[in-house]
Amino acid sequence: MSAPLEPTDLSHPPAPRVSVVVPSYNHAEFVGATLRSIFRQTLAPAEVLVIDDGSTDNSVHVIDQSLQDCHLRCELIEQANRGLTATLNEGLARTKGEYFAYLGSDDLWLPEFLTERVRLLESRERAVLAYGHAYLIDEANRIIDCTADWAAYSDGDVRPMLLQTVAPMSPTVVYRRAALEPDAWNEEAKLEDYDLYLRLAARGEFAFDARVLAAWRRHESNASWDQAFMLDEQLKAQRQAAGTLGLSESELAKLQTATKFSRAEDFLRVGEKGQALTLMSQNLAGMRSATALGRMLLRLLIPFSFVEERNRRASLAAYRRYGSIEI
Repeated sequence: MSAPLEPTDLSHPPAPRVSVVVPSYNHAEFVGATLRSIFRQTLAPAEVLVIDDGSTDNSVHVIDQSLQDCHLRCELIEQANRGLTATLNEGLARTKGEYFAYLGSDDLWLPEFLTERVRLLESRERAVLAYGHAYLIDEANRIIDCTADWAAYSDGDVRPMLLQTVAPMSPTVVYRRAALEPDAWNEEAKLEDYDLYLRLAARGEFAFDARVLAAWRRHESNASWDQAFMLDEQLKAQRQAAGTLGLSESELAKLQTATKFSRAEDFLRVGEKGQALTLMSQNLAGMRSATALGRMLLRLLIPFSFVEERNRRASLAAYRRYGSIEI
């Protein structure tokens, strides 16, 4: 464990309210840019804690070098691999800020991120967290998609949104510590945020900001490519949160049938047509609209190579529209 680095720029002391944790694992290629995006925030965090969770690449060296340029209170902790949820709970326990945010070691914040999220939380006393839209970027920081173009996010009571498996992207979120501390991340959950969001939504509002102030990086090691994993974790989280959300056994069963049917489209998105067809045929009772069924049937008939080419063209169009993020 390295010693904390004291702030070197005393003419601009950090704001005493926001704690930032960076859970790091095998992102040596990206973590330097992640940290720079934190250092460049217009609202400086009170502390930046980087926890490397047993990386086997060059991450620790990159982090150590990057923290030499940190004008904030920074610390690097190295630990044996424990997983993301345990790392986040460790970060929460070791920090003190009124507001808490974490940024994955391959993601980015735009400079106004903390300023605007904290401003929103301070205007919404019933909000347990604040969130917003995100860019999706590739390995070269090129913007290849934006949630503002397709995500139907909600403000206030977001339980109906979450139960349709629509959830905030983690880089866009700042939490109110008082809401988060009593029951933070479930260390048995592999899809860390969905389980937490379901519990927090029963306690208070989610404050939504339509601006795009964060970026989630898409690459081959993202867990979201594994659709079977994603579905299993979502179903498990729904079962665990059923009591908190006031769902009866029959309501939970209906919800899970609808979740399985709607998630068939995600299997189609990655070319797993057999699994998609099984989910559709076994969960027709969960169909929300004939339009959704028609869209899925059409995608079953279209060759996956066509889908890949369409996705490539959509990514190129997004890049032409939005450009890159310079860090």
